[in-house]
Amino acid sequence: MHAAALRVELRLPDVHSLKEKRHRMSMLTTDFRAAFPAAAVSEVDFQDQWQRTSFGVALVTSQPGYLQRLITAVTRYFDGRPDAELLDVAVSYMERP
Repeated sequence: MHAAALRVELRLPDVHSLKEKRHRMSMLTTDFRAAFPAAAVSEVDFQDQWQRTSFGVALVTSQPGYLQRLITAVTRYFDGRPDAELLDVAVSYMERP
């Protein structure tokens, strides 16, 4: 088993209220889950800031090469969003005990 946790930080430039941010977050997570149905995603930080958010993404695979491809695909997915600016992606690899 090979697993990684990603922390994806985004800027949401056109958001001007927390209500608007919640709507945008709902769209982002719905779209992400459709693109990566086997991944888990959740907002993990900056809940009280209008134009900034941080997602936690969990990925688990049986092959290390596939895990790397998924990490690259997730990064490209968020980097390619026209409604969000990718600020940072941090990856933590989980090791099997």
